[in-house]
Amino acid sequence: MEQNQPDQETFSCSICLDLLKDPVTIPCGHSYCMNCIKSFWDEGEQKKNYHCPQCRERFTPRPVLKKSTMLAAIVDQLKKTGLQAAPADHRYAGHEDVACDFCTGRKLKAIKSCLICLASYCEKHLQPHYDVAPLKKHKLVEPSKNLQENICSKHDEVMKMFCRTDQKCICYLCSVDEHKGHNTVSAAAERTERQRELEERRGNIQQRIQDREKDVKLLQQEVEAINHSADKTVEDSEKIFTELIRLLQKRSSDVKQQIRSQQETEVSRVKDVQEKLEQEITELKRKDAELEQLSHTEDHNQFLLNYPSLPALSESTHSSSINIRPLRHFEDVTAAVSELREKLQDVLRDSWTNISLMVTEVDVLLSGPESGPEPTTRAGFLRYSCKITMDPNTAHRCLELSEGNRKVTYTDQRQSYPSHPDRFTQFTRILSKESLTGRCYWEVEWSGKVYVAVAYKNISRAGSHNECLFGRNDKSWALECQSTSFEFGHNNIWTSISGPVSSRVGVYLNHEAGFLSFYRVSESMTLIHRVQTTFTQPLHLVHAGVWIFNYRNSAKFCKLKKKMLRNKMLGFSLLLF
Repeated sequence: MEQNQPDQETFSCSICLDLLKDPVTIPCGHSYCMNCIKSFWDEGEQKKNYHCPQCRERFTPRPVLKKSTMLAAIVDQLKKTGLQAAPADHRYAGHEDVACDFCTGRKLKAIKSCLICLASYCEKHLQPHYDVAPLKKHKLVEPSKNLQENICSKHDEVMKMFCRTDQKCICYLCSVDEHKGHNTVSAAAERTERQRELEERRGNIQQRIQDREKDVKLLQQEVEAINHSADKTVEDSEKIFTELIRLLQKRSSDVKQQIRSQQETEVSRVKDVQEKLEQEITELKRKDAELEQLSHTEDHNQFLLNYPSLPALSESTHSSSINIRPLRHFEDVTAAVSELREKLQDVLRDSWTNISLMVTEVDVLLSGPESGPEPTTRAGFLRYSCKITMDPNTAHRCLELSEGNRKVTYTDQRQSYPSHPDRFTQFTRILSKESLTGRCYWEVEWSGKVYVAVAYKNISRAGSHNECLFGRNDKSWALECQSTSFEFGHNNIWTSISGPVSSRVGVYLNHEAGFLSFYRVSESMTLIHRVQTTFTQPLHLVHAGVWIFNYRNSAKFCKLKKKMLRNKMLGFSLLLF
């Protein structure tokens, strides 16, 4: 470009950074493309905010835009001589950027805005805020176009107050004027309070996210468990049925071999007798022929002479008649095999009913109260059986664990458990290691005086007050079991329960529906007590527990297995041997 050629920036729009198109000059003297300045003011139309993007001078009312014909002619002429828009310099503020309020001419981008000065600064003009002591105390934030919103429209003062009565930001003059007598605080104080609320809400949201993520993970584990269980069951079932088929085929082959062997033996014996009888018949026919010939001798002397020389009949080796039984031979075997078939059909029919029932009653974690009524038989409850072991980290030091942490006994010998914040220190109590999820069923065998309980994990661990005792606070539910009676307690309200006492108690929890039930264990399951409540804490914070009341008393969480189907198939197999 030649030295006497005009500067390209002189004829560029500071909004679009291109050569002016339909140039207009606004009252402050700055020029813009007509569409650029029109769009810029349209955005401020609602607040009647019409100002120059460069010098920030305000205009009221909105200026009427008219094309500058002279400036337009100059730009057109310059275009013909080869003048083009200067390459975009990204330091300068564009239409979407926040411009420095202190730049003259073409403005640079602001890098910070000051909430005290209510102005935005480029790097150069911001420097005093870092160097000058009074300015160092000012609050700097990311560049903002909304600084004017911090100015009271009525008093033209910075709004540093907040009216809690009207829930709006105000200036100091507002607080002694139209908001006089209202509950007003500094904006900073209100921000602190709202920030605390925000953090609490975020905490609740984050906790819900964690809970839902745990639920999702639990559901994923459930899907994997279902798939693994189904695959293994199909594989095991095929193996069992293959073994049964092989066993049937072997028994069929054994029966066939025995029949053929016995057939060969009996036929051989019969043929041996038959051969001897045929030999005897031949001999008898020969003698009969000799006798017949002698009977025709006419000479009396010759008859008498030859008769004594005839050999005597030999003794028959068999009885005079063969006793043949009715023709049943191997029919009894057929009857026995038919009887076995009928028995197998009965077993298969009963077993198939049970197998089909087991398949259709498979229950998954997300089953809720709407998925079906509470079970009535022990087999129904066993569908929800869960493994329960006790957590040594919660055990009082006078409680001795055994049988894989499933049995706990009150002992006079203190155990050498390490220190742990979850340990009960005042009363002989313990919680389960596993949390209770969805529908759960477990059984407890007890002796002496024992409290069988469900409790939140955050129940108090120390002290002699009711806050740490099962059944005596709102964080636990307990069935007191002793030799003469049962009694149920929650929040220190106790209910006596009539009826016989059993040393084995079944506990059924439906967390979602809020049902907690205790049963005398038998095939029909007799209800001891049921309570419906609202569990206010998540699944992973609910645990089973026991409180062993007296020395040498004990409680044991029983191992529960689904044996019915297995026993049916075992009986089926035994029939085949």
